[in-house]
Amino acid sequence: MPPRDAKKKFTEGIVVTAQQSRFHVDAVDAPTTKEIDIKDLNLSIGGRDLLSRATFTLWENRHYVLVGRNGTGKSTLLRALAEGRIPGVPWSLHILLLGQTNYVNSSTLDESLATLRFEDGTVLEHVMRSDANRERLLAETKHLSEALENTKNPLAIVRAIRKLKHERLVREHDEMSKIAARRSGARGAKARKDLIATEEKVAGSAALLQQPGAEIDGTAIQEETRAAVDTLADIQASLDAMDAASAEVRARTVLYGLGFSAEAILRPYTTLSGGWRTRCSLASALFQKADILLLDECTNFLDLPAIVWLQSYVQNLTDTTVVVIILRSLVFFSTHDRDFADAVADELLVLREQKLEHFKGNLSLYEFERHAKTVNLTRMQAALDKKTKHMESSIASALSAAKRTGDDKKLKQVASRRKKIEERSGLEVGLRGGRFKLNRDLAGYHLTNRDAIEIPTVDPLVRMLLPNEPPDLRFPGSLVALEKVSFAYPRARMMTLVDIDLVIHPGERVGIAGLNGSGKSTLVGLVDGGLSSMKGSVTRHTRARIQCFSQHAVEALEERGKVDPELTALKELMETSAGQLSEQEARGLLSGLGLPGKTASDVPVAALSGGQKVRLALAKLIFSPPHLLVLDEVTTHLDADTVLALVEALKEYQGALLVITHDRFFMRCVVEGESPNESPDGSDDEEEEEEARGQWQAKPGIVYRLIKGQLKALDGGMRKYEAIALKASNKLGVLR
Repeated sequence: MPPRDAKKKFTEGIVVTAQQSRFHVDAVDAPTTKEIDIKDLNLSIGGRDLLSRATFTLWENRHYVLVGRNGTGKSTLLRALAEGRIPGVPWSLHILLLGQTNYVNSSTLDESLATLRFEDGTVLEHVMRSDANRERLLAETKHLSEALENTKNPLAIVRAIRKLKHERLVREHDEMSKIAARRSGARGAKARKDLIATEEKVAGSAALLQQPGAEIDGTAIQEETRAAVDTLADIQASLDAMDAASAEVRARTVLYGLGFSAEAILRPYTTLSGGWRTRCSLASALFQKADILLLDECTNFLDLPAIVWLQSYVQNLTDTTVVVIILRSLVFFSTHDRDFADAVADELLVLREQKLEHFKGNLSLYEFERHAKTVNLTRMQAALDKKTKHMESSIASALSAAKRTGDDKKLKQVASRRKKIEERSGLEVGLRGGRFKLNRDLAGYHLTNRDAIEIPTVDPLVRMLLPNEPPDLRFPGSLVALEKVSFAYPRARMMTLVDIDLVIHPGERVGIAGLNGSGKSTLVGLVDGGLSSMKGSVTRHTRARIQCFSQHAVEALEERGKVDPELTALKELMETSAGQLSEQEARGLLSGLGLPGKTASDVPVAALSGGQKVRLALAKLIFSPPHLLVLDEVTTHLDADTVLALVEALKEYQGALLVITHDRFFMRCVVEGESPNESPDGSDDEEEEEEARGQWQAKPGIVYRLIKGQLKALDGGMRKYEAIALKASNKLGVLR
């Protein structure tokens, strides 16, 4: 949890309850355990239930991946945990949530520190200041040291130590007031007594701060001086325990791993773009030492080498419990950043239907076993239904014969068979995989003799429908051809692109991978005509339409929404089409992309989510299908369900695609033609393969790597680039 002196306001509208008892770890003021075991957890926000009677368990030093659809409450759960809202979580735990690092020590011991804005200073200083506990201890050390060295004013040390003691008492009072508000019964009464005693100490400390210098005698000065020396020694021991001396080395290691150069970390923080500020926030979280580290969508805005380094760094955090949020669904084998999730996960937390399901294993294994279980139970239910239908048919025949002949013996057989149907309907397999045994596998009181067959439910699929057939070009030829193209921005010391050769034909798939800032967006500008080459030739088909989804498309729509608060998705698309679409056609296109009905016509663009803005931006590009569609970081704001739906839609798109992305899964599926439904053993879904045989399919494309201004084809595709990124991250090393 964040340091107590940060004085962070609790998020409004969040209500959390959980089962507690006097034996709970929260009953102890300073428990030694770092484990969390919460039962009957209920979480709601704004009157909407997100969790209901869920079990939430985190074991010490394990790495968890929290998965679930958008809006299920993943971020709210982690925020409630970090803010200390969940009853039963030990108060002594240091829990840090990514995004809660943007504040400095609120202590007034050092006036320059108290008035310092967090954005001031270099990137390296920004990361080092993010550790509020370390900054507070350093400020206290500086304050006491200066007072001890002040030989002109003997009262300086008295004022300094009393001020320090008073601030510590205020922080202790704030924490005790929270504990007293949460506890009840005998524990609550004791907590309130302790709170009253602390209030008296705070009042006495405040009085000492105001004591005139003339009333402070020599004995008091000696006592306060000894107290200051002892306190300074304790502070130094605390700094040594947290390895404060190596702070700069650790901060540099994290920043280098996340892609910052040696020159970049010494630049002012205010010069960073939004994506690099996000990296800096992640670096601040990784830099600090926490008992539980909560990383919410930590791979956003990271290129592949940075993701690979982060993956290795998290795996080596052996003394920290880590929870990582990955956006995904429960659709078989569909997830964003699945490679990262599989690598870091010891256990899985699945938030679904207001419950938390715990699974020992990674994401792919969970979905594979869930799929296998669903298939097995579905077959079992079908066999049971067939057996029941046969028995009911025989019962009906026997009953008809018994009534016709008046045979009482047959009537008894009918009653016996009916009883067997009631008793034997359900699971025929025991807990250990053998035959079902009533007294072992179904202990306790039940309405039936066997458990019902409960087939796992699957969340509804997200669908995206794209107009997939661009108009005929009338005569053949390449769509775009770049030959020995070079480009440099004005006043730049080096060429951004050097001797680029690239040809894109109709229907082809081309992918470009590379570091952030390597020139990928510049290459896109040359392809779509937004930039002109300084050297070489760029040839475009005279009848080809090229549309580009920019990585800043969402920001552009946000600005449009601010300028026109009444602008809706339907109105924006109608204006863009300039009469080419009727309202009915525009509504149909938006609905196919996931913006149906009133969402398209009534919800302002400014109120749409990031994923919905991506859908609108795509609709503006493809209402008339282009011959070449350029997708520059299109998955940044999309959840896993939408990414999978977009993959399936693009597989049927008959125009050419130029894909620039750091998403390994998206690149392999869209460009290289891999199946998004591939299982861990390498097999695909046979039914989907059978369906795909009758559809138009693009040939597997080529993935290029843009490095040092040059474009090089990757023989092994995206997996080759992953190996290159892993090798680069290994050279950086991981500071443990």
